[in-house]
Amino acid sequence: KTPKAFIVFGSSSLSASESDVYISASQIRRFGLRVGDLVGGQARAPKDNERFWGLLKVEKINSREVTEEMVPTRRVDVDDMTVIYPNEKITLATDKETLTTRIIDLISPIGFGQRALIVSAPKAGKTWLTKDIITGIAKNYPDRAHIMAVLIGERPEEVTDIKRHLKEVTGGKGEVAASNFDESPADQTRVGELALERAKRLVEEGRDVVIILDSITRMARAYNMSIPNSGRTLSGGFDPVALFPAKKFFGAARKIEDGGSMTIIGTCLVETGSRMDDLIYEEFKGTGNMELHLVRSLAEKRIFPAIDVAKSGTRQEELLYTKDEYPKIVLLRRMIDLLNEDERTESLLARLKKAETNEEFLDNLKKA
Repeated sequence: KTPKAFIVFGSSSLSASESDVYISASQIRRFGLRVGDLVGGQARAPKDNERFWGLLKVEKINSREVTEEMVPTRRVDVDDMTVIYPNEKITLATDKETLTTRIIDLISPIGFGQRALIVSAPKAGKTWLTKDIITGIAKNYPDRAHIMAVLIGERPEEVTDIKRHLKEVTGGKGEVAASNFDESPADQTRVGELALERAKRLVEEGRDVVIILDSITRMARAYNMSIPNSGRTLSGGFDPVALFPAKKFFGAARKIEDGGSMTIIGTCLVETGSRMDDLIYEEFKGTGNMELHLVRSLAEKRIFPAIDVAKSGTRQEELLYTKDEYPKIVLLRRMIDLLNEDERTESLLARLKKAETNEEFLDNLKKA
């Protein structure tokens, strides 16, 4: 069904602002526009009783020039595409010193189309880790990966920090969709929904999109406060219906056969003292095909990255490694299991520091 009108968000954060632009129904029908399309063109300022700017002429759709002969065609829908397991690894490591991304490549690799869950206690280095992941993707896939940071209910200073970091490492190519914690729950969820639609339009064009979602916990909380009460309540005062929109977002990650991909790396908070947060984690546990656990006990010892290497891992990880790499990864896992729980991460970090690359580290395993 064709919508009556679009409001194009002039703000880069996908939140409402005075620079929002109105697109008429006739333009929507003429060009076959959908929610999430990036539209460019000439606009005029609002008149006396108007709230929004008005789009006079559509000149670009998703960065492509519009011609007079352009007519709407049946556009493919990402939900109708064939989904397969992620089978191409996203290499995050960039140098010897950045151990965070080197460990992820070894312990819980991320592939294009991965549904990755970063489980973190407070003050365990979650923000630091996500910034390292963004840097690794931006440096290793500057022309391929389109990075989107979706920040729900975040602190304003954190939003500014991520915006500046993403702009620096991508050269301004990345996107940030953000809502602050002092905004209404409905506004917070709307930002996430618009960002997801934007990502879908890119995937439909064959692009590889990587979404950093911070956090799934706050998104679920926002839905819990914004949707109508179903009359049922789970532990901590949580409405079970509120879980489905957040799960729908997380479940959108997929690798398209002979096409693009949508990788979603979402963070989930634990050990916050909130029964609601624990419930959200329990509901999302197992929905991803990659999990990375950050633990407070390591962070308190100033061991960073504070990754629990035993609990972290990726499903079908053999699809992401080469035939030569995978036996070495299996050997590494067996060696880690032989160590005491308190020694695993610290021992792995010490050995990684001695090797210039992960390849060199794996080659030296048999000599250990």
